Amino acid sequence: MKKQLVSLVVILMAFSSYAQNIEVCNTCEISTLKKAITIAKDFDTIIVKKGTYKEHNIIIDKPLTIIGKNYPVIDGELKGEIITIVSDNVTVDGLFIINVGTSYTEDYAAIRVRRSKHFVIQNLVLEKLFFGIYLEKSSYGKVYHNKIIGDAVEEYNSGNGIQLWYSNHIEIEHNYVEHVRDGIYLEFSDDCLIKNNVSALNLRYGLHFMFSNNDEYCDNTFENNGAGVAVMFSKKIKMTNNTFKENWGTASYGMLLKEINDAEIIGNTFEENTIGINIEGSNRITYKNNNFINNGWAIKVRGACYTNSFVENNFLYNSFDISYNSNVNDNIFDRNYWSNYTGYDLNKDGVGDVPYRPVKLFSYIVNRTPETIILLRSLFIDIIDFSEKVSPVFTPDNLLDNNPLIKKITW
Repeated sequence: MKKQLVSLVVILMAFSSYAQNIEVCNTCEISTLKKAITIAKDFDTIIVKKGTYKEHNIIIDKPLTIIGKNYPVIDGELKGEIITIVSDNVTVDGLFIINVGTSYTEDYAAIRVRRSKHFVIQNLVLEKLFFGIYLEKSSYGKVYHNKIIGDAVEEYNSGNGIQLWYSNHIEIEHNYVEHVRDGIYLEFSDDCLIKNNVSALNLRYGLHFMFSNNDEYCDNTFENNGAGVAVMFSKKIKMTNNTFKENWGTASYGMLLKEINDAEIIGNTFEENTIGINIEGSNRITYKNNNFINNGWAIKVRGACYTNSFVENNFLYNSFDISYNSNVNDNIFDRNYWSNYTGYDLNKDGVGDVPYRPVKLFSYIVNRTPETIILLRSLFIDIIDFSEKVSPVFTPDNLLDNNPLIKKITW
């Protein structure tokens, strides 16, 4: 093993000793990025000086580092894909890429990574695009500190900001994405870390992933997107310390969960969404230390959701805390703070002496007849909610928080 390690170090040193820098500028002998890639040797560095370079269909087919100085513009002139990486060990850093072609048969991207490993895409600015960064059957890469600004108007002729397809062990950090179809999209992509990104003002979802397991999403902001965030057909997901905010509309939610199992949703904030979390067919999920603030519905449980636990969350000033469309419940609600709780704490232990019933009869009625929402603030609604609280008929009689907290939880 030691001999193999020494051999590897010697090989890398040999490559680095022969690696050279190649400069590209409008007045240089090498005036295009394509030409620089053609003459470059493995592990060379190409330095692109400030200027505008009208190029597309640039293929990076060898291990290279490409660095832009003062953000040179790579203008694809709307002719198609601009940069495609098909080699391992490629770094692209500091370019301003614009004018990706639009197609109804091909997903043209500003930069695509195809069947590659150990790549870094960082410090890019992408504008006037179809797809932004598209990773296809690639792994062990990093997409870091990029700014992706689309001009999407309709879903059918727009693409996604950052897309992963059959790509594993990818780190996506500190990116800003707006005005595309889906901000960040993953399909069949496992063991990825999505961290400290902002995805806002997108036509459909700020984040959308399907059939992607063992992924972690933390410290991201998903704000003012068409339908919020969609999480589907995946397992062993961790979503921690994210913000889901201002996703409004008749089909909008902070987060949609469909067919999700064995996940953790901890420390997130769901604020001012039509629905904080919409849950369907999702089981064995831990919801803990989340804030649900000023949503229409904090949580809507659509059905086929079992063995979930909602523990130590804050439910603050939502029109409805919990909506439930079944009279059977085996989910746990315990030690949450509910701003609508009107019980008392005679022994001053911080826990209410009367259990809290978070599902209101009026929520059940609105689910069946949405037009009745106009009665939300009427005295009549208070009366029917009280009658259901005293003697549950339509809502699960065991859906209770037996230990409601008297004070809002702080972490």
